[in-house]
Amino acid sequence: MQKDRSGSAPSTPTARIRHRRRSNEIPPELSKSDGSHLLVHDQNKYRSMWIRTNSSLWMLAGFALIIYLGHLYIWAVVVVIQIFMARELFSLLRRAHEDRSLPGFRLLNWHFFFTAMLFVYGRILSQQLGNTVTSEKFFYKLVSGLIKYQMVICYFLYIAGFMWFILTLKKKMYKYQFGQYAWTHMILIIVFTQSSFTVANIFEGIFWFLLPASLIAINDVAAYIFGFFFGRTPLIKLSPKKTWEGFIGASVATMISAFLLANILGRFQWLTCPRTDLSTGWLQCDPGPIFKPEYYSLPGWFPQWFPWKEISVLPVQWHALCLGLFASIIAPFGGFFASGFKRAFKIKDFGNSIPGHGGFTDRMDCQIARNLTFEEQKELYLKLGQILRERHLLNY
Repeated sequence: MQKDRSGSAPSTPTARIRHRRRSNEIPPELSKSDGSHLLVHDQNKYRSMWIRTNSSLWMLAGFALIIYLGHLYIWAVVVVIQIFMARELFSLLRRAHEDRSLPGFRLLNWHFFFTAMLFVYGRILSQQLGNTVTSEKFFYKLVSGLIKYQMVICYFLYIAGFMWFILTLKKKMYKYQFGQYAWTHMILIIVFTQSSFTVANIFEGIFWFLLPASLIAINDVAAYIFGFFFGRTPLIKLSPKKTWEGFIGASVATMISAFLLANILGRFQWLTCPRTDLSTGWLQCDPGPIFKPEYYSLPGWFPQWFPWKEISVLPVQWHALCLGLFASIIAPFGGFFASGFKRAFKIKDFGNSIPGHGGFTDRMDCQIARNLTFEEQKELYLKLGQILRERHLLNY
């Protein structure tokens, strides 16, 4: 009896603690990909939709306010989102026991993060920063010196972090420390690769930031709604709740939205004018030919009662169709990448900062694959047009 009691005693508290699931850990039922857990079959889908809708409306209101405030505030929000994303990603591979044995090791992650931030934004915003302080001779000399030696400063900051890492290596902790070092650099690539293009687009004109970001958000929302009501056919095993119905419906909705939204946004100088400094004043500029309307007469077979005899189209609307196609087909793969990432770590969400959505990384996953600067977009489409013309000539 005594043996039986002693043998069964450890099984109660220890087993419960060992099998306790974290709040963001993936539930076992979500790992099924047979279609039984699509949104259309989810009994709690209306409750989750209500929570998700409320969060989305709050985010939309905040986003509209930031757009109204202007370029500098948008950049500040991008930086804040980056910090939250890095925080969520840093925490994925952390172990409390090892971190207690390595005081200051978490600080090293943030040292590399802010060094990368100085490197990326120092290069992108150097011209705007210089134009902002031209009236003050002292600050102009200081800023000019920082811009001139920015690469050297970043290099030595990185070397300092590298030496810090080497000096903190501990026996029996090498594998964990080198794993964290590699993980930190991967996070920097994921976070700063997309955001560097984002910030460059903001200062080229808010339009070039707002339109692609809006199209991806529209695609995401439309995929959720079409999948919610009509989804029957699973799309990809990495994300069991994604359906072909949601994917196709969202693609159509995104293309239509791209054409219409570009016409609306392209008429506001606040959105189309580039910002050459870091001030927050109102902008006025020549919008350029791509934002000047072209008029097309409607064909004769249109009914006589139709109120318009011609329509106005901004040239940028044709460019927007390309962005819509990209947001429909390529950007979702950023979400699939994040889904695979989460499955690798057996978590449902990267965090719980946004009710109904997860963490900031969950919201920004599709944005990873969408950013090119305006100049790069123009160069890409010109090159594609040249290739198509050459092939057309070869066929005749």
